Amino acid sequence: MNSVRAMQRPTLAAVLELLKPITWFAPMWAFGCGVVSSGLPASERWPVIVAGIVLAGPLVCATSQAINDWFDRHVDAINEPNRPIPSGRIPGRWGLYIAMIGTALSLAVAATLGSWVLGAAIVGLVLAWLYSAPPIRLKQNGWFGNSAVALSYEGLPWFTGAAVMAAVMPDWRIILVAFLYSVGAHGIMTTNDFKAVEGDRKLGVRSLPVMLGEDFAAKLACVVMAVPQMVVIGLLAYWDRPVHALIVGGLLAAQFVLMVSLLKDPKGKAAWYNATGTTLYVLGMLTSAFALGAGGA
Repeated sequence: MNSVRAMQRPTLAAVLELLKPITWFAPMWAFGCGVVSSGLPASERWPVIVAGIVLAGPLVCATSQAINDWFDRHVDAINEPNRPIPSGRIPGRWGLYIAMIGTALSLAVAATLGSWVLGAAIVGLVLAWLYSAPPIRLKQNGWFGNSAVALSYEGLPWFTGAAVMAAVMPDWRIILVAFLYSVGAHGIMTTNDFKAVEGDRKLGVRSLPVMLGEDFAAKLACVVMAVPQMVVIGLLAYWDRPVHALIVGGLLAAQFVLMVSLLKDPKGKAAWYNATGTTLYVLGMLTSAFALGAGGA
């Protein structure tokens, strides 16, 4: 029976579910911020822009989802047996094969977009494998795992978008702002961990809510999200972009209001905050990208 299952092929619907298209938005948005921050016209660069969007979402991010589900298949068989791999809809070792094919395709596309893009793709893919694969499994620790995801979802795609446009290493101001938003995204990853606190405790996953307690982890997440944005506001003002600084400041002020509710009930309000506060956060990213682009960064 096992040999028969191994010879079966997964359906396209099962593969798509494995690759989780809903997760592609964040890196694709960050890539778009990179494109905007370059300040270069898109009119003559649409082919590489489209290729970069595909690289950020349907290739690198999707591959990371396949990698994660393959190495989590035994745990998912207990906790989420209806997922594509434990349910058998992705039979045999097809989950691993899809992850490997995705890795190869991602590197091939990145190579066509230049050495800086290839370098960023390599870093992102290495982090994806380290995040999920034993013996390292960065996801077992909230500090390291959330850092890897934040960098992969925000900083690297932003860098890639700017590099695709300029075909050289992006300006240092672009790299700095992308890094700051990556730091802030660590806090977003922490709020996302509240949904699985009980399961993480049982499985020995050392998420920040498990290690630090839910209340302190929520406070830390708010600080980590807010401080980088405050630095960005200061930088935009220093770079003579006062209007953009005021807009990001207003978005941050709105986040502060939402954070008050989050801190009253971290576990109950985490999903709500991810749908509201995170939206304001990514709008601040785009505003900062326009500021950088207007300044010819």
